Amino acid sequence: MNKKFKIVLITLAVVSLGCAGFSYNRKAPTFIENSYGYVITPLQSFNFSIIDWFSGISKYFKGIAALDAENKELKENLLEARAELNRLKLVESENLQLEAIVKLQQDYSQYSTIGAKVIAKDPGNWFDTFIINKGTNYGLEKNMVVMNEDGLVGKISECGYNYSKVVSIINDTDAVSAESLRTNDIGYVVADFTGEAKCKMQYSDKNADILVGDEIVTSHLSEIFPEGINIGHVSKLTVDSQTSMQYAIIEPSVDFSKLKYVLVLDTSFEKIFTENTTTESEEQ
Repeated sequence: MNKKFKIVLITLAVVSLGCAGFSYNRKAPTFIENSYGYVITPLQSFNFSIIDWFSGISKYFKGIAALDAENKELKENLLEARAELNRLKLVESENLQLEAIVKLQQDYSQYSTIGAKVIAKDPGNWFDTFIINKGTNYGLEKNMVVMNEDGLVGKISECGYNYSKVVSIINDTDAVSAESLRTNDIGYVVADFTGEAKCKMQYSDKNADILVGDEIVTSHLSEIFPEGINIGHVSKLTVDSQTSMQYAIIEPSVDFSKLKYVLVLDTSFEKIFTENTTTESEEQ
């Protein structure tokens, strides 16, 4: 075994020395080296191609991940911007409504008025009945008139210390004395109860000249509501199938899906003021 090992070592040493001497000062690769190059070079080229391909794939997916992260950030920024825009629109809308309520107070300065905010409502699409944030602590009482810049909303049906419940004209069974601005024909407006946030007006005179498009306002005969408050306009004329009485469907001027601020009128204030003024004049 030792003899064979020595022979192998000697053979390798001779071959190495021969190769070294053969390659000394040579100007061209040997046949063996050329053969090696023909085999190895394509393999190295293939290996580098595979490495470049995987590197490109890695860069591609890294780029996709970066784009996804950037898109996610952009979407979040867009959502935040939209939310802020909606908030600003709501603030602007509230400011406009508050300004309208202030102007309305000036228009009805002959009455004692209190601005109030809607804080709750019954389930449903419309403000059939709702709660405002003022009550007896502000002197509010049952049957006080509730309106906004567009017209008649309803009346207070119940008062607590710091809240009041309002029944709107689209849910009120009590008749509101009303008239047509065009002809002054008198009628009575009540809730229609069709689920469409409308009212109906029954005529006092069967020969009343009421037409589609007529503006309907509170009349001077009303015991609760001041004269001339806008109720709505006639959208349809029809006949009661049971009583054969003619009546008009009224489209309210108030948008009962978007109530936020209202004005409460104490109509007794004007009566007390008038009575006191009349008494003082008679005494003088």
